[in-house]
Amino acid sequence: MTERLASRIGRRLPPRRRRDFMRDENGVTVVEFGLLAVPFFSILGAIIETSMVFLSGQILDSAVQDAGRMIRTGQTQQAGLTPEQFKQSVCDRLYGLFRDCSGLHVEVQVINSFNAVSISPPVNMACDTGEASCNDWTRPEVYAPGSGSNIVAVQVYYQWPLILPVSGLGLNNLSGGKHLMGAATVFRNEPFT
Repeated sequence: MTERLASRIGRRLPPRRRRDFMRDENGVTVVEFGLLAVPFFSILGAIIETSMVFLSGQILDSAVQDAGRMIRTGQTQQAGLTPEQFKQSVCDRLYGLFRDCSGLHVEVQVINSFNAVSISPPVNMACDTGEASCNDWTRPEVYAPGSGSNIVAVQVYYQWPLILPVSGLGLNNLSGGKHLMGAATVFRNEPFT
């Protein structure tokens, strides 16, 4: 199509200028970049955003497993860690990737049996009004690490703010362009005293 347009324009020019016009490629790169830049950078941004969400989810899961190990072995109970100190121990394992560790929602509770565990998000996932109150925690934080041989469930949640909250990616599962991340572990404490 470009060649036909160029040949139509070129017919009206003298033969020498026509040859020069047909060979001229000035501006082609700018036009091609203009056509491809928006999709390219959109895809690149989506890849980076998705990678960050998955990487952060893995780091959160690893931090919860490591902090849970401290409970399972009785280190937190013997040290008398407060809920804030336990939350900080989780935060210390996040490598500074999470912007605001005060946004972590931690639930540590003793359960009767492995069958009795209930893992569910502490926010109203059905709320889609777009208001900030949709992202409010629906359960209070709990910190009961138990004693030796107790079965303990540790759940940690975080509302990750998305940079590119594109609905087609399926990452923004909360209102306000946020993604709810969660990690949980259930274990029986070692028989410490």
